[in-house]
Amino acid sequence: MSLKHTLRSKLFAHKRITPAAPCPAGLSIVRDEAGVPQIKAQNRHDLNWGLGYCQAIDRGTQLQLMRILGQGRLCELLEDSDENLAIDRFFRRANWQHQASKQVAALKPDTRTWCQALCDGINAGLRARRGRLLQLKGLKPEPWRIEDTILLLRMTAYLTLAQSQTEIERFVVELLQSDVSTDKIAALFPINTRWLDRNLIKEVSLGDRIVPNTALWQQAVPRMMASNNWVIAPSRSGSGAALMANDPHLEINRLPNVWYEVALSCPDYEALGMGMPGLPGILVGRTPELSWGATYTFMDTVDSWMEDCRDGKYRRSKSWRKFKQREEIIKRQQHPDERVVFYENGHGVLDGDPNHAGLYLATRWSPAEAGAASLNASYQLTRAKNAEQAQQSLGKIESAWNWVIADNDGNIAYQMSGLAPKRHPEWNGLQPAPGWDSDFDWQGFYTPDELPQSLNPECGYIVTANNDLNHLSPSGIEPINMPMGDYRAERIKQLIEAHAHHGIASCASIQMDTHSLQADAFLDVLLPLLEEQGRQCELSKMMDGWDRRYDKNACGASLFEAFYAALRQQVFGPEGMGASVVEHLAKNTGIFIDFYQNFDRCLLDPDSPWYAHTSRDQAFLHAFDTARKMGKPKPWGQINHFRFTNILLQGKAPHWLGFDSDSTFLPGGRATPHQGQLFQVADRQTSFAPSIRLVADMKTTALHTALAGGPSDNRLSPWYQSGIADWSAGKLRCAQVHKNKAF
Repeated sequence: MSLKHTLRSKLFAHKRITPAAPCPAGLSIVRDEAGVPQIKAQNRHDLNWGLGYCQAIDRGTQLQLMRILGQGRLCELLEDSDENLAIDRFFRRANWQHQASKQVAALKPDTRTWCQALCDGINAGLRARRGRLLQLKGLKPEPWRIEDTILLLRMTAYLTLAQSQTEIERFVVELLQSDVSTDKIAALFPINTRWLDRNLIKEVSLGDRIVPNTALWQQAVPRMMASNNWVIAPSRSGSGAALMANDPHLEINRLPNVWYEVALSCPDYEALGMGMPGLPGILVGRTPELSWGATYTFMDTVDSWMEDCRDGKYRRSKSWRKFKQREEIIKRQQHPDERVVFYENGHGVLDGDPNHAGLYLATRWSPAEAGAASLNASYQLTRAKNAEQAQQSLGKIESAWNWVIADNDGNIAYQMSGLAPKRHPEWNGLQPAPGWDSDFDWQGFYTPDELPQSLNPECGYIVTANNDLNHLSPSGIEPINMPMGDYRAERIKQLIEAHAHHGIASCASIQMDTHSLQADAFLDVLLPLLEEQGRQCELSKMMDGWDRRYDKNACGASLFEAFYAALRQQVFGPEGMGASVVEHLAKNTGIFIDFYQNFDRCLLDPDSPWYAHTSRDQAFLHAFDTARKMGKPKPWGQINHFRFTNILLQGKAPHWLGFDSDSTFLPGGRATPHQGQLFQVADRQTSFAPSIRLVADMKTTALHTALAGGPSDNRLSPWYQSGIADWSAGKLRCAQVHKNKAF
């Protein structure tokens, strides 16, 4: 930390935040030594007012950008460009504002008061906030409403999370329409070949990509995806109490971080943890009685149906019905307003114009019109005192998450949440169904009691890392059909089982672990081949001597990545999908990022149909030769580094102005517990890595945290980049509610 930053931090440390009247009586807000607001009030509702005020003061730009995006108003309010028009169309198509008022009306009275208090606090904070970047652009903040909170709930649950399911299902259709054989496709993805009609699917007209990834991810939306969380029972804990750890992985190379840390205290409630601007309460964190963490569960909540269309109608059995038409007007600053018409039915929004006869896809996301139940459950969670009560609350949340819970009675638990559709028994949702057959309509959703869950397992721990958790379903249902790989989960289990007892330090060490079980699996095949062939060389010895860790000085990590990329291109490229397709998937989609183990399964299997024209061993040797020709690899630290950049300026400001960070090394790879993926999307660097780290020992009331960024989005604040150094070093700070501090 620089001397200048240290002096500014000392100047602002413990600074009182004084909201202008009117504000709730008895409300007090000060920052602790890390700049995190400590909010004290007389009740939960007033706490939420203070939280909203702090969110607006510290993250007003982030709040407004997310709402503008979700409303599809970039061209109207910020910059009128063709790129932004594509993004506006995407969000107008999603229509996540639809029936938000109906959801507000469905809130329970206490929940509604709680949420309205957040809105009132946000509005007070936006009025008090001066001289920020959006104001310099001439943008005046509109009042924040509960409907805006529901919009953000839907956005954060879909974008890059459920959206990855949409992308993979679209890719399956594209593969089925290609010349790739059915057995090769089935080796990659769990399609149902019993009722597969490829000729019918080939007749489906696919529109252009709904929104170019190169455009969407240049905005304020963080890419979210892989995460780790686990809970450890007292029998495996050094303190004799349960432990909880969580490190959500998302796009980190942006300032501010999407998470907002806060401490809350009123006479009958205390909480520490992370929320998100625009959302009430704490999303992951702890109270004195329990702690909880979340990862995305990869539940399939998105389905598509083939619709037989003509004359603006769609076929149902032998009859034809009219689509509902929705017209959207996108206002533009520099061009005529854009009129867009969307066609909808019970299967969602149509990807095409039904006035032109043909087959098109209609796609539906199950929580698209949800919100009330999630907010009611979030408020109910503030009353939970133990793991079972937390399971009951968290299970009612409508978006798809893996929740792990630890309480101070020594219980550990897991609960999946989300609206899992009830489908035709022979349809897992991965490939499109015939829309004209009502047997393939959704038949409601499974209840939280039917979803995967666990309480106090015999092994003494629960781990989730976006892996397959269907086996934990008490009802035998399988809500997940496309999980991420299990490398991270299995490595975390190894590390938990390697020691008899764990604590804060060992959980923090697991979060920083960079050993790749993926590298183990591939090198177990490659290295014996090199030895058998007598092809040892300097680089093969380097690979053999590599400890399979993606650390700063690891040249072996760089060499393995070159080998892996060459193997993937060789096997799935020229004689499969095509070299250009594989290159596109790697550079412009999240398919290789999210679902790499599907491809690994085929690469490692010597009997895979993808090895029809060569053997696995020959492919491995050829890929290593390709990597070897690239020369001596650089240390991983010279390859895997990035800068944190401002979400609004996107790296365009001169570095000396301080909107962006210095270059930062990112340890880890795609398959390590400390995930460290950097990749280019067009001209923009993006990332997947731990955005926050949380560890709680239920023996105490503290929460140990690290934030990749700082509390504030204000470049002039000492809290703009204040957490980066500790986050990079893997250092956790001990956060506590200062109950006895004079506010």
